Amino acid sequence: MNAASAQRAITLLTLATFASAASIRVCDPLLPELARFFSITAGKAAQVISAFAIAYGLLQLLYGPLGDRYGKFRVIAWATLGGSAGCLGATLASDFTWLVIFRVLTGATAAAIMPLSMAWIGDNVAYEQRQTVLARYLTGQILGMVGGQLIAGIFADTLGWRWAFGSLLCLYLTVAALLFAELRRNPSIDGHAGSATGKHFVRQTLDLLKIRSAQVVLAAVFLEGMAVYGATAFIPYYLHTEFALPLSATGAILAVYGMGGFLYAILAKRLVAGFGERGLSSGGGLLLGLAFMLLVVVPSWPWVVPTILMAGLGFYMLHNTLQTNATQMAPTFRGTAMSTFAASLFLGQSVGVALSAVVVDSASPRWLFVAAAVALPLIGLGLSQALRVRQKNP
Repeated sequence: MNAASAQRAITLLTLATFASAASIRVCDPLLPELARFFSITAGKAAQVISAFAIAYGLLQLLYGPLGDRYGKFRVIAWATLGGSAGCLGATLASDFTWLVIFRVLTGATAAAIMPLSMAWIGDNVAYEQRQTVLARYLTGQILGMVGGQLIAGIFADTLGWRWAFGSLLCLYLTVAALLFAELRRNPSIDGHAGSATGKHFVRQTLDLLKIRSAQVVLAAVFLEGMAVYGATAFIPYYLHTEFALPLSATGAILAVYGMGGFLYAILAKRLVAGFGERGLSSGGGLLLGLAFMLLVVVPSWPWVVPTILMAGLGFYMLHNTLQTNATQMAPTFRGTAMSTFAASLFLGQSVGVALSAVVVDSASPRWLFVAAAVALPLIGLGLSQALRVRQKNP
């Protein structure tokens, strides 16, 4: 594949990731409004997040081998089209149970997009350039998070929560059309297809889990997802109840988290060169820990804005390092490996959100932030130490 075709494909994958990320984070600012609309607690309303995450995580076990067998770009195109069905159902949901069901459907289809996109990049970009390319690709995830949270907050305060899902429906349909057009234009885009079958999947997964470096990456990303997403899911609720901010404002403030990630994407080449993987992982964990501790003690909401920016920068320093190492866990069946990585992340998220919901309904979100402030520096430092050992004993 020539450079122009590869760049065009990466741009389209970035757009698909934008849609997926927007659907992942769209419900964060909606929790207070969903709790009010359906007359339920905020903890129960969080099922729209945890159910999505469970479906997203479990379906990775399907999409990895499908991508390796039939082509990663092709599977992404069909999954993006399928995501529109979940968004349509969520838009029209008649009660909370149906809303949760259609969020499960959206999570089950969105599950293919990010891990297979990163696997496709791993297939087509040399390792030396991969962390920088992945950082640029992640602008789709970052801006999707920003857009999903911001738009959801605005709709919650104006036209209603259904419009947030309706906007995602339009987005998914548009991106799917572009992906299928590229498949027609460039039929050889999935040059690595056919490398795996369903018969091989169990053996591949077991082989992956025997690799020491893969064990470290998968455990770290599970704990990262549990700590980060379990806490951030309730930041809008915390801002709404603690500082009496409207939901549009809470969505806008949480969107600054994505801006921290965007800052990382801009500086990625310099940060990678200056700090290396070990410095990025330990530094990212420490920044996250400091940010969550500051959330506990800030006296007023304006202080939250730079704190959220710091958290976003720290997260992407840590997470991009994990992603880059994940693309190299098993190069011969990279789709399966990356899907296992994403499954670990989102199963960690589902566990984190479920546990956090219990804390929020019985105590205060502040306890979530304290737990994250303790756990994340330890995760970053542990990963840094593991990378040091691997570098000494390749």
